[in-house]
Amino acid sequence: MEGDLERTLEAVGPRLRALRRQRGSTLDALAEATGISVSTLSRLESGARRPTLELLLRLARAHGVSLDELVDAPATGDPRVHLRPVVRGGMTVVPLTRRAGGIQAYKLVIPASETPARPDPQTHEGYEWLYVLNGRLRMVLGEQDVVLVPGEAAEFDTRVPHWFGAAGPEPVEFLSLFGAQGERVHLRARPRDRRSPR
Repeated sequence: MEGDLERTLEAVGPRLRALRRQRGSTLDALAEATGISVSTLSRLESGARRPTLELLLRLARAHGVSLDELVDAPATGDPRVHLRPVVRGGMTVVPLTRRAGGIQAYKLVIPASETPARPDPQTHEGYEWLYVLNGRLRMVLGEQDVVLVPGEAAEFDTRVPHWFGAAGPEPVEFLSLFGAQGERVHLRARPRDRRSPR
């Protein structure tokens, strides 16, 4: 038990550094947000200082995560998915599934922008299905440039160059199901009537 505690505490420093860098924050900005000195933050991240509960609570609040997430506490058998948003290239990505492999589900939020973003299409292995919840989603897919509105869905092979952006001045939210090995999402419009002849 003592060994587990030591390993958890040793892992806090690298997790703090990774969280700060994920959010594009500096030690100075974090010091201002938490009231913790830059030197203390630096020593916490390097592992030269052992974190106290008071420091961890302030850092968890500043990063917008729970204390359990900050220290990567082991799962307690709770079946709920504890959402851990990640910001990538200005887009907030919220993983909705926990299991490795197979189809992965995400909620994505692209913030509003005064000036339209310049498309930078990317490719990778897999197959993606998406559904727009709010806002207007601009999707560049190969030679196509389309706008999807709430309630619309699209699916495509991710080896085709693709890019997403907000198509208007408001943020856009959408769900994405992604299969790394090219799994497709199979949707059935209505349950089969078992009484009907085949």
